Amino acid sequence: MTTARDIMHSGATCIGEDQSLTDAAKMMRDLGVGALPICGNDQRLHGIITDRDIVIKAVAEGKDLSSCTAGELAQGRVSYVEADTDMDDIVEMMGREQVKRMPVIEGHKLVGMISEADLAQHLDERHLSTFVEHVFAKR
Repeated sequence: MTTARDIMHSGATCIGEDQSLTDAAKMMRDLGVGALPICGNDQRLHGIITDRDIVIKAVAEGKDLSSCTAGELAQGRVSYVEADTDMDDIVEMMGREQVKRMPVIEGHKLVGMISEADLAQHLDERHLSTFVEHVFAKR
């Protein structure tokens, strides 16, 4: 059985909920990623911020990126999977939630991230087709 732990990128770097969007953009640039998990002062996952979030919800709205925090853009409930979650469940959840990145949790701590690139490398044709159909489907 293939699990989240088997395909995730371990050691995901969090942006703190109190850090600025400028910090988030620089971290994304330096890490070569388009999204960062947002971790609270309690070291728990509070959300995910994407480069698109910064552009649409901050830049386009005229917000000051140096004073607006990552936590201000975190909205609602964040989806995640446990490290021992089976591949079928991961694909189903990412499809249902229409997300391209999924945080992986173990013992209430963030231990990794699964991206669409990780899925492309590890999924068989059937799983990959299901993922693409659900995540990229127009609703």
